Amino acid sequence: MNLLNTNFLLASLVWGSVGVGYFIYGKKQQEVVPLVGGLIMIAISYLVGSALLMSLISIGIMVAVYYIVRG
Repeated sequence: MNLLNTNFLLASLVWGSVGVGYFIYGKKQQEVVPLVGGLIMIAISYLVGSALLMSLISIGIMVAVYYIVRG
């Protein structure tokens, strides 16, 4: 696992930032699903060592949050 890989750092920055956005949105709107989804995305950006896997998991979380909130 190369943590200084440019792709990994960029993916971690992007998905961590999106996770923070979901967390803040969930906290302000007092909705649990986006809040938890944001926390999971933040954790994934720290725990997963592959940029591709991190991106796939994060996109999956975003789709799941969308369908849970809208469905």
